[in-house]
Amino acid sequence: MTEKLFSLPIGCSLRRATAQDIWSIRKLVLSAKLDPTQLRWPQFWVIECEGEVVACGQLRSFSRAQELGSLVVAKPWRDRGLGAFLTGHLIEQHTQPLYLECLGEKLAQFYRSFGFVPVSWKKLPRSLKFKFGISQLAKVLFRLPVEIMQYQGGK
Repeated sequence: MTEKLFSLPIGCSLRRATAQDIWSIRKLVLSAKLDPTQLRWPQFWVIECEGEVVACGQLRSFSRAQELGSLVVAKPWRDRGLGAFLTGHLIEQHTQPLYLECLGEKLAQFYRSFGFVPVSWKKLPRSLKFKFGISQLAKVLFRLPVEIMQYQGGK
């Protein structure tokens, strides 16, 4: 499943983030209660609608792996396919094994539809074990429904 199967609403466009987008990205990430500490605008793609950044997502590179992260769509723009379009685009951009973390079955189901499958923390590349290990600890201690997934689709 790729971005080509989805289209953006009229008046919306996908583009690489610029330095001027960092505050919009931070606002989106904080609104979703995601970790705001790893936000580097050159790694982001944004969807702009009616002159406003309404969705973002990043592809972070690690040694022998990449992470799809910080994918957020502003509440008023949800359920219009923006998240699916952006997810497909980020998948198309990956150049190394691709991983993500998600919270809850609904998000896990969303990512499964793109070809992501659950993967054990033990099978992660060394470069991701510490980063994802923190959330695995929270999963055990606080019984959070955190899922680590790897892209197994065709690329």
